[in-house]
Amino acid sequence: MASQEQQKYDVVIVGAGMAGMYMLHKLRGQGMRAIVIEAGSDVGGTWYWNRYPGCRCDVPSVEYSFSFSKELEQEWNWTEIMAAQPEILEYVNHVADRFDLRRDMVFNSRVSAASFDEDAKHWTVTTEQGESYTADFCVMATGCLSMPNKPEFPGADRFKGEVYHTGMWPKEAVDFAGKRVAVIGSGSSGVQAIPVIAEQAGEVIAIQRSPVYTFPANNRKLEDGYMDLAKADYATIREQQRNSQTGIIYYSPRRPKPEGAVPGKPKRRPSKTILELTPEQRKQEIRDFGFNVLSQYVDVHTDPEANEIACELYRETLRELVKDPAVADQLAPKNYPIGCKRPVIDTDYYLAFNRPNVRLVDLRETGPIEEITETGLRTQNGAHIEFDMLVYATGFDAMTGALKRMDITGRGGRKLVEKWEDGPRTYLGLQISGFPNMFTITGPGSPSVLSNVIVSIEQHVDWIADCLSYLRGHDLHVIEAEEQAESDWVAHVNEVAKGTMFTAPTCNSWYLGSNIPGKPRIFMPYVAGVHTYRQKCDEIAADGYRGFALAG
Repeated sequence: MASQEQQKYDVVIVGAGMAGMYMLHKLRGQGMRAIVIEAGSDVGGTWYWNRYPGCRCDVPSVEYSFSFSKELEQEWNWTEIMAAQPEILEYVNHVADRFDLRRDMVFNSRVSAASFDEDAKHWTVTTEQGESYTADFCVMATGCLSMPNKPEFPGADRFKGEVYHTGMWPKEAVDFAGKRVAVIGSGSSGVQAIPVIAEQAGEVIAIQRSPVYTFPANNRKLEDGYMDLAKADYATIREQQRNSQTGIIYYSPRRPKPEGAVPGKPKRRPSKTILELTPEQRKQEIRDFGFNVLSQYVDVHTDPEANEIACELYRETLRELVKDPAVADQLAPKNYPIGCKRPVIDTDYYLAFNRPNVRLVDLRETGPIEEITETGLRTQNGAHIEFDMLVYATGFDAMTGALKRMDITGRGGRKLVEKWEDGPRTYLGLQISGFPNMFTITGPGSPSVLSNVIVSIEQHVDWIADCLSYLRGHDLHVIEAEEQAESDWVAHVNEVAKGTMFTAPTCNSWYLGSNIPGKPRIFMPYVAGVHTYRQKCDEIAADGYRGFALAG
């Protein structure tokens, strides 16, 4: 790649995850010269870095897949309802091989800065390795959950044992056998990792900062014939995904009925609201549909009374699952609503606390972590907890972390970190006023993390590619979000989030940036859904890219 480093490109893409891969493929199809710069040693993005035990997708595999190639759909076979990380990474590598994507990618190269030259009307992107690339357009495919959050505990470098972070897990296998393993964090990665580590470790010490609402994944191997039926249904699946709220439809194949079969009664469905049910009916629905049903009632997400009923039913169910009443009480979320944080799915998370080698340390009772020592950690109440291995399952600086890590400079020398000092501002989550010719895939202000991200990625990539084609066709070279359009969009994003549990006063989630000390509290994703959002984006494009300033 040395000879290419000094060449000018039409587009430079930052990140070789699913967004960067599809963006490259799409631009190639339009005859544009593009290059992808990636910090890792290969493709995969989140599935490259998150290799921790138990890591898997929380979207059905058939739906968590690219739709841009009918041939790709027909040749790939998933093995589980919700695929684990190794299988998804295998799929991603298959896509990279099939479309020969790596020949236009630079690996082991982390972008440190990107700046816009107003006179030349191009971006210069530089890396920590000293490489430099120029392009007319810059596409940030850096992902929403790609900047690991590692709390700065006093004495952290003193610990003499092994230390890992779920978001930066090594490729080599980690040996837990016979070891005392402390896991800090009970979000999605902690919930997935703890039961698997517990099967191998001598002891697991789950250090809980805030308990989480988590629902059973009900994952299983795909039945024989499932993929054949799914492949025949792909066109319908994709249409339904794009016209849904979240891009997830929980596809179930329509199996042909045996000849002579007598039609049975249609299967009963859960009620739409929890308030319409009597206490006994609520318990019956939990028995019939599992306690996942508590997050499916419409009024639970908007009505505080309905939500509190669901929360109490959740805690009752939890007390039935966990044998030790004291531990069940510690694991029970309180003082914040179901639906305020990212939905977490698990496999045997609560049952893991029935194992003799798993114990819970609740920091709400011991006080926060005061320091890390050579052999463990000390809490505020003076307790010293000893272990051999420390796993940070502490999540990410979501939505904005990867972008703010880079030194991004727009018009007039304006820094992105300065513009976003009080919270992220974008137009449609696609562009930022003051930063011409730079696009963000699934940026703040788009459905992104509230959706099946593959559906959102494909919609953004298609929109950006169509936009660049439009500019070329009209001899235009610059596109920039207008400041008023950006302000109006930010106001709209906040308005549609009002009245939902996402913005409840007692809610502290990474959707709001609450997991990062000093980060402004602002709701970042767009809650109105992928279908509504797609319509708005299409209308704006059809209206000559309303809200964007275009120039020759």
